[in-house]
Amino acid sequence: MTVPEVYAGVDIGGTTTQVALCGADLTILSRAELATPAARGGAAMVAAAVDAVRMLLSRTPARLVGVGVGAAGVVDTRTGEVVAASDSFVDWAGFPVADTIATDLAVPAFLDNDVNAFLRGEATGGAVTGEPDVLGMTLGTGVGGALWLDGRLYEGPHGAAGEIGHVPGFGDLPCSCGGHGHLETLASGRSIGARYADRTGRVVTAREVARAAADGDADARAVFDAAGAGIARAVLIAAGVFDVTTVVVGGGVSAAWSLLEPPIRSALAAEPPVSGQPVRLVRAGLGSDAVVVGAASRVRTELAGTRREAPVR
Repeated sequence: MTVPEVYAGVDIGGTTTQVALCGADLTILSRAELATPAARGGAAMVAAAVDAVRMLLSRTPARLVGVGVGAAGVVDTRTGEVVAASDSFVDWAGFPVADTIATDLAVPAFLDNDVNAFLRGEATGGAVTGEPDVLGMTLGTGVGGALWLDGRLYEGPHGAAGEIGHVPGFGDLPCSCGGHGHLETLASGRSIGARYADRTGRVVTAREVARAAADGDADARAVFDAAGAGIARAVLIAAGVFDVTTVVVGGGVSAAWSLLEPPIRSALAAEPPVSGQPVRLVRAGLGSDAVVVGAASRVRTELAGTRREAPVR
């Protein structure tokens, strides 16, 4: 009996870590979810992920050929290290994530920013499978962005390509990154709650704002309208600079798609891209699996030595 080869995909977030074993076609064969020991440091976070991979392998008759990781924070894909991370992580910046996993599991390991991994997943097995050029956006605690150009992830010379959430020109509110007037101040989960509090004095979560908007709360609807208009503006910036008109949106805030989509489409209709081409706007198709699938896709591409990243067939 031939034992199949599998890729492991790992999504290390501030709260939870997800691990999956994927087959050659990136189908998820088994998965695990665990709390991220972020307060205990990088070594503990990576050790927890490695233990989860080993646990899944013990239950799955397969041979591991490589591990891909999508991690929160700014990462250096060449060294496999986290360059910078939020203060919710201890000893994460500078930790050799890829080298540690490769040593512990005796297979090649590769590190991506989690938003880049999200877009890899959606472009190789999700809502924009096979599309050559895509802007990816994640609306979560913050707003992340990534670019897929000519069938592959485009990181830019400094690893920050596609970070549309931190381009100025969206007002003058302070952003979590230290800047002002970024899209994140309007469209992240944290900011949706803050903008509702600005209007009403009530401190609630983004999910509660969404429920209020669905029930007809005018202030809540205004917050989502502003978020949608901001997202449309970001889409138009990307379309003007890169001529990219396919956009996939994911993250926890996208669960309120029925509230976000109408103002986005309204703004795009009022001022279409300079190319005159219509924007294809879609919600992410893989949900919480996008990062692990994208991380596994990175392994598959690296080990195959190909330039373009093959979609799932």
